Amino acid sequence: MDGGAQQSSLWEPPGPGDAEQEEVPSEQDGGEGPPEVKRSQPLFIHSCSRQLPVEEPRASSLPSIPNPFPELCSPSNSPILSSPALGQGPPREATSHVVKVFGEDGACRSLEVSAGTTARQLCETLVRRTRALQDHSWALVELHQHLALERCLEDHESVVEVQSSWPPGADSRFIFRKNFAKYELFKSNASLFPEVMVSSCLEANKSMAHSELIQNFLNSGSCPEVQGFLQLREAGRKVWKRFYFSLRRSGLYYSTKGTSKDPRHLQYFADLTESNIYYVTQGKKLYGTPTEFGFCIKPYKVRSGVKGLKLLCSEDEQSRSCWMAAFRLFKYGMQLYRNYQQAQARLSQPPWLGPTPLRSVSDNALVAMDFSGCTGRVIENPSEVLTVALEEAQAWRKKTTHRYSLPAACQSSSLSAAIHRTQPWFHGRISREDTQQLIGRQGLVDGVFLVRESQRNPKGFVLSLCHLQRVKHYLILPSEEEGRHYFTMDDGQTRFADLIQLVEFHQINRGILPCKLRHYCTCVAL
Repeated sequence: MDGGAQQSSLWEPPGPGDAEQEEVPSEQDGGEGPPEVKRSQPLFIHSCSRQLPVEEPRASSLPSIPNPFPELCSPSNSPILSSPALGQGPPREATSHVVKVFGEDGACRSLEVSAGTTARQLCETLVRRTRALQDHSWALVELHQHLALERCLEDHESVVEVQSSWPPGADSRFIFRKNFAKYELFKSNASLFPEVMVSSCLEANKSMAHSELIQNFLNSGSCPEVQGFLQLREAGRKVWKRFYFSLRRSGLYYSTKGTSKDPRHLQYFADLTESNIYYVTQGKKLYGTPTEFGFCIKPYKVRSGVKGLKLLCSEDEQSRSCWMAAFRLFKYGMQLYRNYQQAQARLSQPPWLGPTPLRSVSDNALVAMDFSGCTGRVIENPSEVLTVALEEAQAWRKKTTHRYSLPAACQSSSLSAAIHRTQPWFHGRISREDTQQLIGRQGLVDGVFLVRESQRNPKGFVLSLCHLQRVKHYLILPSEEEGRHYFTMDDGQTRFADLIQLVEFHQINRGILPCKLRHYCTCVAL
């Protein structure tokens, strides 16, 4: 209080001469406009200490006040009181932030979002603006190009918080694309968690079937113990060694003695709750991985550089998918299952108003039907479905009449030759390698497909289909008989008027394919 009194006594109200002096503009002001208030000149306050201003001091004015207890404050890089991106406190809900999102074609779109915007909310905004088909397979991918690392953001993650963790000047970015494997662990868990990698240590559940045991763990928000061999890159060296890893609730461990699970031989490796898991896209080129199925555990404290990254490599895609799915369950637990339930609930809601959406095929909306009689009927007996499908395939083979009743054959052939170019599953003239990379980025799920032009046959097309986490290619050849043009994949036994008819048929019937066509790869323009 003495310091305050002394400061008040040093101030004197301005006299008449001072007021006249202030009214005279300086040469810097140009002789026009109102006088400029100097920062060193105090303002007149009627009450010195009894009346306090209603507005509280802002966060931007706090650093100018000396801090009497610096040892009690968190460090400058702590996420509790400061934000790495703003540097002045945590992001407020009312504060807007600019987020740049890239498409698969390299196009960029800047969006203004609030601090609490989640990845799901941003995806829904992009779906509306691009007029894409709304489903829960759209995802926001975090990509670090200089490290060749990428991961799919979970629906509940804050976009601003993820962006603020990037180092300044880094070539990190968000990519908006499809990810059909995002919630595949809640649908086909038997293929994601093979028995050789899942521990059956629970004696009470030994009588339960393997699929029921996995589903029981998924519904409860936990996961059984996962173990298997992985290649580990030693710190500071380019040497890879093979160890037996075990994922437990307390973290990830590896055995220093074969496959032993003795606590004396288990070495602690990483804490998944304080790390993010990334796919390695160019492992052989940048890190010298033994196979192409690498992944990385990146701790939160590692902001840039290769130092601190924990690189691992599996033997095949099935093993890597199992580890990645288990990591997600161990880190997010029940929150991941709630995200899946909310995504399913959003699909049941009425769609947003807009143009007529493209046709979407969902397993839950399809039923087996028999159209051999005068009217169609629903097939309730599962054993009868295969017989009816074979009979329908035979009927398609015998069918020679054209699907469209057009006046001239030339008009029909020209329409059939170009109508597929308007479909989202047609990707034109892309190479076989680009096709496999595109399907791999959008999820190696059974039924993911696209149609492209053949590079070897100028008049032919190729149906690229994912089955058992591998991409297979089927040649589609155009042919003609009695002036009728058609497309076939089995030397004319099954004929289709155009590629649209071919795709729609295999979305309902498997035919010669190993599985039905479920999801088509598509790229939207931002």
